[in-house]
Amino acid sequence: MQFKSQIMDSAQMKRSIQRMAHEIIEQNRGLEKIRLVGIRSRGVPLANQLSDYLKLISNQEVPVGVLDITLYRDDLSTIAHQPVIKGSQLDFEIEDAIVVLVDDVLFTGRTVRAAIDALMDFGRPRNIQLAVLIDRGHRELPIKADYVGKNVPTSKEEIIKVALHEIDGEDSVKIVLA
Repeated sequence: MQFKSQIMDSAQMKRSIQRMAHEIIEQNRGLEKIRLVGIRSRGVPLANQLSDYLKLISNQEVPVGVLDITLYRDDLSTIAHQPVIKGSQLDFEIEDAIVVLVDDVLFTGRTVRAAIDALMDFGRPRNIQLAVLIDRGHRELPIKADYVGKNVPTSKEEIIKVALHEIDGEDSVKIVLA
């Protein structure tokens, strides 16, 4: 993979996540029914960061869950012979809740479709919303994010690489060529 450009640094990522936190509060008129659910793997630290900012802004805890969509993917047979399942963890009820799914990059929409399928196995939320750090376009399914950190038009040959301190030791968003 060949590096093309850096599109976000740590400070830009923080500002985007803070803005998304404000938008979540504004759109939902508060946080009472909000539950954040991070899609493994990079959606989880992003959901935790969003929860931290929501608490900072509103002085209210917002629970965070973890969703493993491995078995719900429609490309499961092409990604691994024996996929590694790390498991989901939702320590709260989602019945009648407003669930905000959180992921790093929105591309074709297939990951989000799989996440919605997985989430429904836990119950029936009142509403499902989507927060992504990067929306790069190229949708194959009719899925649109409610909260977007940054829209980054890309070609199909480009790959968005999101690095998060909790996983990668740094915060950045880069474009690389496949």
